[in-house]
Amino acid sequence: MSGPINHARAKISKIFNGEPQSYTRFNLAPNTDGDNSQVEVKLSTEVEEELDVPEAGHRHAGRSPARTQLCTSRNMFYMALGVLQGSAEGVECPSLQLADSNDEGVVNVPEPTLDWNDITGMLRSKLSSSAFVQTLSEFSSENHQAGSQGDEVLANKVLGIFSSLRMNPWNDEHYVQLQMPSRNDMNKVFFGSEEVGSPQGYLAYSAPGVKQGRVVYANYGRVEDLKYLQDVGINLNGTVVLLRTGKISLAEKVANAAKFAAVAVLIYPEIPGNYDLNTELYGHVHFGTGDPYTPGFPSFNHTQFPPSKSSGLPEILAQTITAAMACEIHKKMGGKDAPVNFKGKLIDFDSYKLGDSNNIVKVVVKNNEVDTRIHNIFGVIKGFVDPDRYVVIGAQRDSFSWGYAKSTVGTSLLVELAKAITEMIKAGFRPRRSIVFASWSAGDFGSIGSTEWLEGYLASLDRKAFTYISLDGAVSGGDLFKASGSPLLHKLLKETLNEVGKKLIVQDCCHALHCACCLYCLEPMKMEDGAYPFLAFSGIPSISFRFVSDEYFGTPLDTKDRLDIATGQKVGDFCVSAAQVAGQMALRLVHDHLLRLDVTTYTSFLRKHVAKINMNLNQLIKSSVWAPTQLSARWLISAVGSYSRAADDLLNDAQNSDLEDEETCRKINDRIMRVEHNLLSPYVSPRDVPFRHILFGFGNYTLTALEDHLKNLKTPEADTDLLRNQLALTTWTIQSCANDLAGDVWVLDNMV
Repeated sequence: MSGPINHARAKISKIFNGEPQSYTRFNLAPNTDGDNSQVEVKLSTEVEEELDVPEAGHRHAGRSPARTQLCTSRNMFYMALGVLQGSAEGVECPSLQLADSNDEGVVNVPEPTLDWNDITGMLRSKLSSSAFVQTLSEFSSENHQAGSQGDEVLANKVLGIFSSLRMNPWNDEHYVQLQMPSRNDMNKVFFGSEEVGSPQGYLAYSAPGVKQGRVVYANYGRVEDLKYLQDVGINLNGTVVLLRTGKISLAEKVANAAKFAAVAVLIYPEIPGNYDLNTELYGHVHFGTGDPYTPGFPSFNHTQFPPSKSSGLPEILAQTITAAMACEIHKKMGGKDAPVNFKGKLIDFDSYKLGDSNNIVKVVVKNNEVDTRIHNIFGVIKGFVDPDRYVVIGAQRDSFSWGYAKSTVGTSLLVELAKAITEMIKAGFRPRRSIVFASWSAGDFGSIGSTEWLEGYLASLDRKAFTYISLDGAVSGGDLFKASGSPLLHKLLKETLNEVGKKLIVQDCCHALHCACCLYCLEPMKMEDGAYPFLAFSGIPSISFRFVSDEYFGTPLDTKDRLDIATGQKVGDFCVSAAQVAGQMALRLVHDHLLRLDVTTYTSFLRKHVAKINMNLNQLIKSSVWAPTQLSARWLISAVGSYSRAADDLLNDAQNSDLEDEETCRKINDRIMRVEHNLLSPYVSPRDVPFRHILFGFGNYTLTALEDHLKNLKTPEADTDLLRNQLALTTWTIQSCANDLAGDVWVLDNMV
């Protein structure tokens, strides 16, 4: 493994150090010796801070000549390149020139005088609704599932555009295991002896096999829904659980059902509005991200690992069914009436039943694992002061079906932003830091492309990349603006929305898609979010946002026509707005002397959790049932205080520093960049527990797990040693983060 990885690292080092670079051809045809694995960029980062400091001009470093030879054996790729370059003539291997040393605006350009208003105005002028409409048309495709020919065609288009823009493009190749339905044996569902149907949709990473049992309707499959069924006397052991979409992810639904000993899960789409009841549903049920058969390490070619699989793979069957099939099952079910909150709009309100012991359903799942080669495509706009520090903007390229809003919009945003910002460079904009543009594959299977890339460079992530901005599903309607992200980016998002004419109102009550109290919602990031692995696995401050109405993700209804209706025939205009939000956030992060990440925001988040822990602990100690000795939240509270002081001190250091001095800025920014990464627990293995973030991860090391543990400690037999370990490890994770934020070791106060 060391050979390919070291080769890739040396390659990327040359890219960001500005040395001449010649790229091998991007060949998506089968390669028997697997030698075309070009595993590139070493991302690294964490958090940054938004500081209100005066702007100043930037010096820049010149770039050395670079040239990319782009060649492939597929004539389709040449035709695509011909269209992109305004010519479809010839199928000979094109030679695309990349930034010769005498190009205008690349070497020895005088220090610019652009201020922030000039930059934002320039970005606005480079984005147009008509351009987005054209790009959306070019990237719209009915068949572009990960690893398919359609996916390769789109990858070539992105690579061709990045090449024509002289963005030093490269290909990151992985061999992953995707799960797909059998071509010979259909998945089937039976009610009693009668076949309900053979759905075309499926859930990747379901356990295969045949299971049957009493069917029980369990609403959304939340823990509270399943507990309700237990409370009314329904034993879920050995049952087939019928669920509707919504509230939580498909993977969470299946994981919850497995905890209650169900043997299979059926999930049907309950999409708002009028739609075809025969609409198929697609998705995955891996309770994690990345290739579940290479947990914690990258699936590079030539790498050999012992057989292993993710702990997030379900051991029960999971299958989607159409709404029409669900109607048939619902109407045949007996038993107790479902409670009001279980009743949807699929059938007559009074017809919802929980099921009885005579309602037997059999589920047959014949999915197979398929070794698949996927490609992530990258381009870079290098910075002129700190080119080895970069923000990453990414979008999922693949989809189970049309995926127009989920993937086509994001890919179009990615391409148009790349075009706009390269044009800005020609017009005199000189970013201090670099921007990496990433087109991911296998996003529909659980962010596989991006996660495998992150796993390949985990060791360097806290030193290079400082933010990830996801463009997935950025426009799926026009009724509401929703965002999810690291607290470090909340302030920057609000300021950006104000600048582009939008207002973000944050209220705790905003949990539903349509919220009566406001027009904009800031919500917790979910595992299925494309930005989640960057935040919870790699410790990179990440953010995603979207203009939404009704979402049809995972169904064939995610089409251009549906999105036109949802946006009032203004898809191009909404794309311009989304590009302005993402673009201005990225430009602010690469333009300012100090990174616009607000480290002080985490203080309130940490205090909120610690206050709950302290309250629960005090209640436990005062209880007559159990009174643990020598147990206190004192040191945990002190660690949060240390973080608060370190964040404030950094603000003071920044305000009292000479920001014209590049070394001073770099030292301050390095302190900021490590915050998010330092909130990943160092006490668990990323292979065994990939989402180690103590605020956004899963496991005993998180603050939420500590709160829940305290709530459940009600008997003398409780695991007090586990509680003490949780308190100690959480305390020192926060204290270590505070120490690193404070700066050099000789300025630290080592007393907690």
